[in-house]
Amino acid sequence: MSAPVLAAYSYCEAVTGQQARNFAYGIRLLPAPKRRAMSALYAFSRRVDDIGDGALAPDVKGVRLEDTRALLDRVRAGQVDEDDTDPVAVALSHAAQHFPIPLEGLDELIDGVLMDVRGETYETWDDLKVYCRCVAGAIGRLSLGVFGTEPGARQAERAPEYADTLGLALQLTNILRDVREDAEGGRTYLPADDLAKFGCSDGFARSEMPAGADFAGLVHFEVRRARALFAEGYRLLPMLDRRSGACVAAMAGIYRRLLDRIEREPEAVLRGRVSLPGREKAYVAVRGLSGIDARYISRQTARRRT
Repeated sequence: MSAPVLAAYSYCEAVTGQQARNFAYGIRLLPAPKRRAMSALYAFSRRVDDIGDGALAPDVKGVRLEDTRALLDRVRAGQVDEDDTDPVAVALSHAAQHFPIPLEGLDELIDGVLMDVRGETYETWDDLKVYCRCVAGAIGRLSLGVFGTEPGARQAERAPEYADTLGLALQLTNILRDVREDAEGGRTYLPADDLAKFGCSDGFARSEMPAGADFAGLVHFEVRRARALFAEGYRLLPMLDRRSGACVAAMAGIYRRLLDRIEREPEAVLRGRVSLPGREKAYVAVRGLSGIDARYISRQTARRRT
């Protein structure tokens, strides 16, 4: 690997370590080539997200996002040189040359962030799934391009579907965690028909819900939906090699524990962002690397098949 490419990857790994602690806990379990490629994917995705979350006017954000799509087109066409001044483009281009990464997933991510810029809301879960597939399911499919599947893995043709579903599970967990923060930013992601069902249509901009609102009921309803998505998405794990499976198990395990915490105390998300302490994330990562979670999930998957 040339010095400029190595430097580009180092930049992406630094961005990942600083900005994505949950993600970083998982990918540190990968061998270096896969870890670098995942860091390149994260750094590009972070750039897209930062445009959407920034303070620019919506029309300016739209232009910046389309500029980012044009950069992706250059990567896709092999037009990024090793000495290009953009380290993220250099790293992503190198990763795409060495792994079968479906780069159209990054187009979907840009489409999803454009939905945020337009301020779209979602009437039903089917509507919200479209958004979640763009901003998270696509990341699952992109990651699978780096992980690959084990030769001879059963139903390997369904691996992209399971990776997509696991992304949905993680995104729904994120939405539950961030309901207050998103509301303060003028965004509501949970489906309008779910909000109406539990008397929560007024939103979450306050730390207390109005009389008659069943916020805990709403959270528990969405938690059950997320758990079902996790159960389906976990079918991916037996198809991966040990270290890729460990990476996925660690990242998903962190979010599963976060979901458990939200379920135990739903109102906590109205007071601020719920997170796991570093020692608990490290414990989940160790379980992932040891293969405990992957073996357990493989047994559960086998039981469901019989």
